Amino acid sequence: MFLLNGNSDYRQPLDPRDAETLGMEAADAVESHLAFRENHAETPLVDLPALAAELGVGSVHIKDEGLRLGLGSFKALGGAYAVIRLVLDEAAHRLGRAVDVSELHSSPVREVAETMTVACATDGNHGRSVAQGAQLVGARAAIFVHAGVSDERVAAIARFGAEMIRVDGTYDDSVREAARMAEEKGWTIVSDTSWPGYERIPGLVMQGYTALIREALRAMPQPPTHVFIQAGVGGIAAAVAGHMAIAFGDKRPTFIVVDPARAACLFETARAGHLVTVAHGAPTVMAMLECYEPSLVAWRILSRVADAFMTVDEDEAIAVMKRLADPAGNDAAVVAGESGGVGLAGLIRAVGDPAIKQALSLDGHSRIFLVNTEGATDPGKYQEIVGRSPAAVAAKCKAGASA
Repeated sequence: MFLLNGNSDYRQPLDPRDAETLGMEAADAVESHLAFRENHAETPLVDLPALAAELGVGSVHIKDEGLRLGLGSFKALGGAYAVIRLVLDEAAHRLGRAVDVSELHSSPVREVAETMTVACATDGNHGRSVAQGAQLVGARAAIFVHAGVSDERVAAIARFGAEMIRVDGTYDDSVREAARMAEEKGWTIVSDTSWPGYERIPGLVMQGYTALIREALRAMPQPPTHVFIQAGVGGIAAAVAGHMAIAFGDKRPTFIVVDPARAACLFETARAGHLVTVAHGAPTVMAMLECYEPSLVAWRILSRVADAFMTVDEDEAIAVMKRLADPAGNDAAVVAGESGGVGLAGLIRAVGDPAIKQALSLDGHSRIFLVNTEGATDPGKYQEIVGRSPAAVAAKCKAGASA
């Protein structure tokens, strides 16, 4: 399915709150914070010229977040950043003075952090980031996971010392249970989705994502003309679209939001013109995108700066995983998890459909920007789908890079 943005907010300026959250000064603060993360390194921007030629576009660049901060996902930038900011804010409140990120591991700040418990619901990646952030600062973490989250993903979160709480039902059920228990116990919810009255913390999570956009734009030889970004509740899509709208103004790239067909909450919201909760159906292989209700803040941004919304099917997501693992020509291999390559799946569908291709003005001069939002965060599932282990594909990537 494909839909051009026809909402009344389309092309209106960003809400001032969102412009501040995703603006240049905020992005500077995120990059400053990353300098204090021990295992921080910029993730690679992978040029795929053979794929671009095959698709009939000028260039394809994919930002590989599978290598981010040892967590295998772009979400390493969001949850942990929000936890750190919350601890610094609480320390400033209790100490009665400004507290800089350079003081993060000082005794006074550590003593404050040890009194705090952060909580969230997760499909896997966001919870891992929140748990890592809590461990970094010495806070406690309680992470809620729904029935569909694999044991391997649960173990990957638990290794950061988090308390793991299983919830029957879907992701949305785990969100509600996390909110209920946090209210009861006085915990701080660090969610990547937002709802009325709860916007600041999800805004901080989205703010953390601006780092990957900054890095990509510095590395690209020319700014992109088109951006295809996958969406669950919409946080990464809104962060990329919003920051690029601020950075480029009227010259911003055409932005397309890509949903799984089985969890197309943003697509249906765009079609309705207001927030929509879609019905639960068969689970999608795109597990990190299996969300049925968009984030309020994300929709507020995307209704203004997304140009189109589309969906992709299960087989398209699987095909992209295999395609990135076994690329054409001399292109580098990319380890993309089940949700990682969904933006590319959207691009492939768009160029293969004459009507969509024309609607988006895709041609041989188009410069495409994509984000591999996750690596093999469930290695067993990855090998089952791709037929090779993540390590084998990564080794092929390194061999190609050194050739």
